[in-house]
Amino acid sequence: MVRVLGIETSCDETAASVVALAGDGAPQILSNVVLSQIEEHAAFGGVVPEIAARAHVEALDGIVEAALADSGTSLADIDAVAATAGPGLVGGLIVGLMTAKAIAAASGKPLLAVNHLEGHALTARLTGGVAFPYLLLLVSGGHTQILLVRGVGDYRRWATTIDDALGEAFDKTAKMLGLPYPGGPNVEKAAASGDAARFPFPRPMKGSAQPDFSFSGLKTAVRQAAEAVAPLTDQDVADICASFQAAVADALADRVRRALERFRTEFPDAAEPVLVVAGGVAANRAVKATLEGLCRQAGFRFVAPPLKLCTDNAAMIAWAGIERLRAGLPHQDAFGFVPRSRWPLDQVSAPVVGSGRRGAKA
Repeated sequence: MVRVLGIETSCDETAASVVALAGDGAPQILSNVVLSQIEEHAAFGGVVPEIAARAHVEALDGIVEAALADSGTSLADIDAVAATAGPGLVGGLIVGLMTAKAIAAASGKPLLAVNHLEGHALTARLTGGVAFPYLLLLVSGGHTQILLVRGVGDYRRWATTIDDALGEAFDKTAKMLGLPYPGGPNVEKAAASGDAARFPFPRPMKGSAQPDFSFSGLKTAVRQAAEAVAPLTDQDVADICASFQAAVADALADRVRRALERFRTEFPDAAEPVLVVAGGVAANRAVKATLEGLCRQAGFRFVAPPLKLCTDNAAMIAWAGIERLRAGLPHQDAFGFVPRSRWPLDQVSAPVVGSGRRGAKA
């Protein structure tokens, strides 16, 4: 039995978890404690980095204690400590990684500096035992990417956003329409009573030979539509949300279809190819239904981890630590590791300037 304590503080959730791997290879989430900061940031319509960092400082010790208590373990029972070291808001990353360093040093346990995106990439192996290789669609507030997951530590980026992440587009659409934070769930809620055909929003990049995503123009179209019919009624808001959501689903389906075709070409012997969808936007039912239908048509198995493991959590960080230990990958100099606000999962492919990367040297 291997037990790893995971810590996650990359954005506005303070989280700790204990995950175990039994001798028979069966993983177990022994605890998964997440404290959301939604109320702290709601008045600002988005996450304020300084507020997030201070909230992590105040809460993290108690969250770690709760995770250990819920799992029925003590630090003496833990085999390693894993913490998110990037990418994310650097203030929060510092809080989590420094706490993990202190715990590991005091208890004499190994420390693993984990890439937050690797946590998302490997979650489907924690919950569904998905075998390598598989495709990953990562859709969150800060990232929109299609990645080939070939193994632990072995990732290739096939597509990324050339401007805004999809989660950010949802949040900004909500803000333009006067919907409360967090934007994504509230846009989906409003869309449920809306007419998706009322506003003919563009489907960004649809049909393009370039494999990437773009959502900046779609946001502009939403703003123009809202200004054209102002002052907005509740039905106007619902119709805009439904039309926006439909455009997003269509655009995603077009981009993902290309990736599925490429996967079939590069891995023709894959008996049961898999598309994994992870990140907060994976919880959107319209997006999920569209991608499920696409996978059925293409002969792919659709896998989406449970909602509580799609959004930011520490169980995925602990599991990524277990995966790296099991694969025999080096721990790096984790005690000297400096948190990274930018840390691409694929460090081989050339960066796409405008995709949230800091230029060619990011």
